[in-house]
Amino acid sequence: MKTHQDIRENEFIRRWTAGFPRAPYQLNDLQQADAELFLAGEAAAYYLAVTTDSLVEEISRGIYRDPFTMGWVTVMASLSDLAAVGAQPLGMLVSMVLDERQPADFQEGIRSGMAAALQRCGVFLLGGDTNRGDCTVLTGCALGQVPRQTPLTRMGGRPGDILYSSGPAGLGNALALARLAEKPEADPLETLYRPTARLAEGRLLRDYASCCMDSSDGVLATLDQLMRLNGAGFRLEAAMETFLHPAALETAAAAGLPSWVMLAGIHGEFELIFTVPPQRMAAFLQAAAQANWQPLQIGVMIPECQVNQDGKHAAVFDTARIRNLFDGFSGDLETCLEELRKCQMEIN
Repeated sequence: MKTHQDIRENEFIRRWTAGFPRAPYQLNDLQQADAELFLAGEAAAYYLAVTTDSLVEEISRGIYRDPFTMGWVTVMASLSDLAAVGAQPLGMLVSMVLDERQPADFQEGIRSGMAAALQRCGVFLLGGDTNRGDCTVLTGCALGQVPRQTPLTRMGGRPGDILYSSGPAGLGNALALARLAEKPEADPLETLYRPTARLAEGRLLRDYASCCMDSSDGVLATLDQLMRLNGAGFRLEAAMETFLHPAALETAAAAGLPSWVMLAGIHGEFELIFTVPPQRMAAFLQAAAQANWQPLQIGVMIPECQVNQDGKHAAVFDTARIRNLFDGFSGDLETCLEELRKCQMEIN
């Protein structure tokens, strides 16, 4: 069985949290849910869901250059964690360190992005904190509630469960690749990149999904984490052309990369990756159709602890190698791409 210790990021989190006992009223253990779920009292009818996320590297590495994007993603990153546990949002807090060297319209762009994202999701800003410094750091903290009878976590998937994505993947990695490679198409990709937290879809999934996680760190990293938590793997059966965002396919082709690389990077698009047991499929698809939602069926859960791509001969992704490669990413894009090309050769 794959272990969390195989992944540098997981091991780092394990070491940091080793001295902190888990709260007795908390439902999830470490890494088991996108948001922390806990009861406000033994008789509580709802789990409170709380999550926090900071925007740092996307700004410092120049992946986001439009302040509107920065504000938008600060909100959506935390709300997407609520979506992945099926929570109804109660509101958000934000903490901002604003770069003193930036002009007033830069700060206004961040504010406008946050306001637009909150309005899109129908969520209120409850408060927060502002500071000034020599760099921009934006942190969101989202609060929500989940009925006690139907918590949704990363746990519970079983071999045979059908694998879905809430929408097309790869646009986030297309933007990151274009930015880091200093490609001219990066600006229009950033304008296109407006991920929206799948809050309504997450609430619908409470009654049907066996496990769920958002794709904020990319699809392969998400599948790898779900595999390690559930002790079972995944076979991707959908053609990349039906699963990847058209802009991601174009970006991969222009860079001379196999299309699956758009699933491998750690800059995602906040779609929900989830599984549905076969016996719930018909009811789930009916509920999704009534909600005017067309989830993408992308594969199936398998007994083996691996992520592979369907075909005459199953191509197995070395997800630990890929995740650790990007965890140690120090700005040398060509080194990372060369390693991914080696992975492709080994897959073939």
